[in-house]
Amino acid sequence: MPYLSSEETVKELKRALSNPNIQSDRLRYRNYILRVIRSMTQGLDVSALFMDMVKASATVDIVQKKLVYLYMCTYASLKPDLALLAINTLRKDCADPNPMVRGLALRNMCNFRMPGMTEYIHQPILMGLKDKASYVRRVAVLGCAKMHSLQPTAEIDATIVNELYGLLRDPDPVVMVNCLRALEEILRHEGGVVINKPIAHHLLNRLKELDSWAQSEVLTFLLRYKPRSEDELFDILSLLDALLHSSHAPVMAATLRLFLQLAAAHPAVQVDALEQARGPLLATCGSQSREMRFAGLCHVQQVLKSQPAQFGVHFKRFFCGYSEPAYIKLRKMEILVELVNDENVGLVLEELKGYCTDVSPDLAQSAIAAIGRIGRTYSEKCLDILTGLLGLKQEHITSAVMQSFRDLVWLCPQSTAAVCQAVEACEESLQDTEGKQALLWLLGMHGDQISSAPYMLESHIDGLKTEMSSVVKLELLTATVRLFLQRPAEMQDMLGRLLHYCIEEENDMNVRDRALFCYRLLGCGVEETRRVFQGPKSDPCMGVLTGRPQEPVNNWASRFNTLGPLCGDDVTLPASYDTAASDQPAQSSQGDVLAGAVEEPLSIPEMGHQPLGLSLGPPLSHEAFERHWLELDVTHREPISFQGPPSSPETLQAALQLVKIQTLAFSRETVTPWKAYLYSHGSGTLILAELLQDGPAEGDGSGSLTVSLKQVPKNDTVIQEFVSVLRTVLQTLTEDVS
Repeated sequence: MPYLSSEETVKELKRALSNPNIQSDRLRYRNYILRVIRSMTQGLDVSALFMDMVKASATVDIVQKKLVYLYMCTYASLKPDLALLAINTLRKDCADPNPMVRGLALRNMCNFRMPGMTEYIHQPILMGLKDKASYVRRVAVLGCAKMHSLQPTAEIDATIVNELYGLLRDPDPVVMVNCLRALEEILRHEGGVVINKPIAHHLLNRLKELDSWAQSEVLTFLLRYKPRSEDELFDILSLLDALLHSSHAPVMAATLRLFLQLAAAHPAVQVDALEQARGPLLATCGSQSREMRFAGLCHVQQVLKSQPAQFGVHFKRFFCGYSEPAYIKLRKMEILVELVNDENVGLVLEELKGYCTDVSPDLAQSAIAAIGRIGRTYSEKCLDILTGLLGLKQEHITSAVMQSFRDLVWLCPQSTAAVCQAVEACEESLQDTEGKQALLWLLGMHGDQISSAPYMLESHIDGLKTEMSSVVKLELLTATVRLFLQRPAEMQDMLGRLLHYCIEEENDMNVRDRALFCYRLLGCGVEETRRVFQGPKSDPCMGVLTGRPQEPVNNWASRFNTLGPLCGDDVTLPASYDTAASDQPAQSSQGDVLAGAVEEPLSIPEMGHQPLGLSLGPPLSHEAFERHWLELDVTHREPISFQGPPSSPETLQAALQLVKIQTLAFSRETVTPWKAYLYSHGSGTLILAELLQDGPAEGDGSGSLTVSLKQVPKNDTVIQEFVSVLRTVLQTLTEDVS
């Protein structure tokens, strides 16, 4: 056929579809309909053929009907007047003896996205819900949700809701699951579908009939049900036990989440469930699908919060593969850090050492950072590896090593001598901002142990005019003043040149102000300057932030099998994802539908009076806490006096958790000064707290506990009420001890 323009093509197709000779030949007629669909999918406007295509739907050929229905659904919104003619044809097909034709007609009629369609499809949908063919019932159930979406603000039809609740006991499992999804859509603004005891038991008994997708859907809905007795609880757990070993990862994850929620009051049962799910989780981490593998790794990280030794024996399963993408390798390295113990530390460090020379600079730096984190526990072995990496003289490797050195010196004072020796032997010049900051901090804080520190600082001072980062300039000023206080004879001239340049020639006002501050402070005397600049060189108490105490499973169980583990700990999920955290949804206005079946909601006692509405979720990681703590300013500091000795840290942690205050970390009971770090959420704010306890005062035996609070966003009312709750807990514990 010669090439035709779009208008000529439509005319040619219209003539063919109107030709009686072609209409009499079923095969030729279908081929022309196929050409119409092909032209439509290629972007050609064939809406002018609407009437001819409607006529073509009057056939017994199922394939031809499907093609015509596809065309009508595409152009119904463009031709609403003509679409009404097609609706009459579809209504006739809804009464066809062939169930396939009835289902196709009903499905496509519900797909017409036009105003006023509800009155045309309401009766066919009601008839379809009572159809003998399961395929028609499946289509009709989904049609109820589509009909509601056409008029979402209209009053809910009680007849439809009645029928859908009744079809939950349909013999066809697909109809049952479709009813759940349709009811959830229709009753969304009233709390969703109500899962009471009869419905929950019915769904549990039919789980084996469902496919993997339907099983995961039903298990998600069952999160809303709370058993009324211990016997019922363990009967449900027995039914779910087999699904924990499912070969389908979504089913296993949904089952484990339901298992953890139902057994919230039985920690031993939760631990047993996690052990049973260990095999399927490991299988998911080795899945062929990269996305599935990443999701499995994220959920393994969640389990490690409460069961650090759960996957220790299988640490080799988390070694990185050569062809794996970077985001999977990074996640595996994070898990390896959590799995390190005395038995496998050598193998893990050797594996991470191999990643340090990866062609990807980001991956190599992450591997070095992982070694640095392990070094907080196994300092000697990690220092040998990090020192050896400096010999490679690769800029990105040297930068990451310096950052790890800085963290090690701050958290592990015993490694200071080895770090200073390695820094002195380093001849590589750094170019990136983070590496320069780490090196300058080391030279300023520990320059008395690095013989070449003044000369290393001099090279940075000489290149100050070409330095672009104001952060590096500020760090250079601080490091130079600190080193001057330790080695004044060598640093006097350098400090003078640096201050002169920063005050007279520097354009960055922050740097200029810092230089003026240093100059005026030096004028106040060396001792005053030392008091301001010479802070602690390390803080062993901060080491509690590097460890991870076992977190209760209930803290993260509601986020399991959601997007939370994939997005990170700092992401707050919409309420729709956290179905486990909410109570039984309120019964809809069609409550009489369940007359005789709905039981009263389970009454759960409150853990304590919470006027502030504090919440433990979403959980906050140690890294996120430390980052927020360093970035925010103290908004409130208050001393709290008490009589008698302090309670043990474990008792304090348990008491605070009852009032929804999470204890992130605390130092040992015998350490002085004693520190603890807490956090909580309330009224849309994040509250971070530090408890600092000095030794008991002489004479009266009283103790002093200083509470420092940081908050984002700021809310003074929340701060005062948080302090009030905290003071009440501390006073109660003190009275119990005394």
